[in-house]
Amino acid sequence: MASTLRLILVSGLSGAGKSVVLNALEDLGHYCVDNLPASMLESFVAHVLRSNEGDYQTVAIGIDARDSGVGLERIPDTIGELRRSGVRCELLVVTAAEGELLRRFGETKRRHPLSREGGSLQEAILRERQLLDPMIQSADLVVDTTHMGVHELRDVIVQRIDRRRGAELSLTLVSFGFKHGVPGDCDFVFDARTLPNPYWTVSLRTLTGRDQEVIEYLGAQPAVGALLEEFERFITARIDEHQAARRRYLTVGIGCTGGQHRSVYLVDRLAERLRAKAPALAVRHSSLA
Repeated sequence: MASTLRLILVSGLSGAGKSVVLNALEDLGHYCVDNLPASMLESFVAHVLRSNEGDYQTVAIGIDARDSGVGLERIPDTIGELRRSGVRCELLVVTAAEGELLRRFGETKRRHPLSREGGSLQEAILRERQLLDPMIQSADLVVDTTHMGVHELRDVIVQRIDRRRGAELSLTLVSFGFKHGVPGDCDFVFDARTLPNPYWTVSLRTLTGRDQEVIEYLGAQPAVGALLEEFERFITARIDEHQAARRRYLTVGIGCTGGQHRSVYLVDRLAERLRAKAPALAVRHSSLA
């Protein structure tokens, strides 16, 4: 008989925001446990399944690299076993670019949990990334927090985790600017830089793809409409594939030069077209102030 338990495993690089994710999930009503040794996961879940307490209907467990590589390598197999037993189990991993992690540790003056005497912070970050690689590769959802603040990360958790209550696919469309870097959590990335750029029209330069003047400008461009149709066909096919494979998350990024006009416009228009196919759809404009 299928369990009613919804279990979310949260892992990721130190400094990438794992604690923020767990705090957000706790605020959403999840029973949260942080820094559980990977080797104890199965026994803890068995305890939860034996319990009849209502607090254990939705559980989030934080796991990091301080346990052991052996314990972490076992996590993907454990998740598979839990799913076969009827537990709704998901693995969420937060990550960030090395430079951003170095900056965050420098600001907070915290010691990296894998720091060794005489070793550098950079070496500790590299070692942690290597230890967590099996989990990153098998994660249902990877969230790149390089360009996110605390509040934006909390919003992402609400959009992607809390609003996806059932088995439906969570689709997120992300606009970004290539000059700011490509988001690291996208399953697919599209380039809109070949389209006419409103930036070169002085009256549109300070506006965004959400302003009516820019919407009218881009909507009148045949190349924009043609590319929009191609994107819609491609993403619709991926939605069908992900749903057939029971994949829970799909993230699609669309970029232009600055992430202000074309990518924003395309993401908003695609959201209008795709919402009926993916009700748990979220939009993120990562380069807009």
